[in-house]
Amino acid sequence: MNRKKFIQTSAVAGASFFITKDLLAKPKGPVYGHNDKKYFLDTKWGTLNTDKTPVNDCHEMVQDSKGHIILLTNETKNNIIIYNKSGKLKGSWGTEFPGAHGLSIQKTGKEDFLFITDTNRHQVYKTTMDGKILFTIDPPAEVGPYATKDKFVPTETAVLDNGEFYIADGYGAQYILHYDANGKLKNAFGGRGEGEQYLDNAHGICIDYRNATPTLIVTDRNRACFKRFSLDGKLLEVIHVPGAGVCRPVISGDYLYAAVLRSPNMGVEASGFITILNKENKVVSNIGGSEPVYTNGKLNTLQQTEKIFAHPHDVCVDDEGSLYVAQWASGKVYPYKLTQA
Repeated sequence: MNRKKFIQTSAVAGASFFITKDLLAKPKGPVYGHNDKKYFLDTKWGTLNTDKTPVNDCHEMVQDSKGHIILLTNETKNNIIIYNKSGKLKGSWGTEFPGAHGLSIQKTGKEDFLFITDTNRHQVYKTTMDGKILFTIDPPAEVGPYATKDKFVPTETAVLDNGEFYIADGYGAQYILHYDANGKLKNAFGGRGEGEQYLDNAHGICIDYRNATPTLIVTDRNRACFKRFSLDGKLLEVIHVPGAGVCRPVISGDYLYAAVLRSPNMGVEASGFITILNKENKVVSNIGGSEPVYTNGKLNTLQQTEKIFAHPHDVCVDDEGSLYVAQWASGKVYPYKLTQA
């Protein structure tokens, strides 16, 4: 073989190797979702030894500053499970949170902290990343409905850059409670009622930094919507997602992601999916759900169309754009991973 032909043959072989390697590296299988938010699904990503590291309900997930994916479960053998992005177990801790429900992360630039809500113990905890409790928030007796402990059933928290934080009392009296960085109550708003400023299952909350002025987005699950509030509690906007029993909103880049627990109403079991909204509050993709269609500017009712989830309870978006889905009351399944197609 002459030198020229040898070089050509070697180049083709090399290109074929890298193309084959690239194809093999990509996930295979069906593609779920719509528009430019389509994903491959890996249902085995988070599966672990059920005897050594069991789960019960998988409630929420966050990514820490080291890139680890952290799961909160109400399994008291290990309330916190720490994965790398490949699904390998990196550690676990926590035996004292029987009602572990909400998980948020505070990133200070120097270290991370976790906020955990416990619906059984009627408390919220700030912890170090290895589980040391730094402070505990009890029912705020100075707010009228919380004269008795059972009225405070916190489901979620959201932390501002300055360390102040909000608690969503989604299974209790439906207030949003604003605390300073040391855990002192500053304000309360929302609560039960019929007007739009009130809440009915304020299941989740997040800080939205996508615009010049930060705002709060709060879930109103029984009314199938998100509500935008100013940081001091003034209602600014209602974002309707008809048919979608949404859990907490999660902001990543220009998009809002949310697990939909049930659809087209909360009475239909095992009917969840993942919904994604753009910065203009338009639904652009539903993973396992109906294609988003707007008629005369109004979103048509959403519902599950593919049985890939039962009761998704949270979605975590990592630094590469992959999604991780935790599920409630779904046969004790470990988290799934979705990789962009």
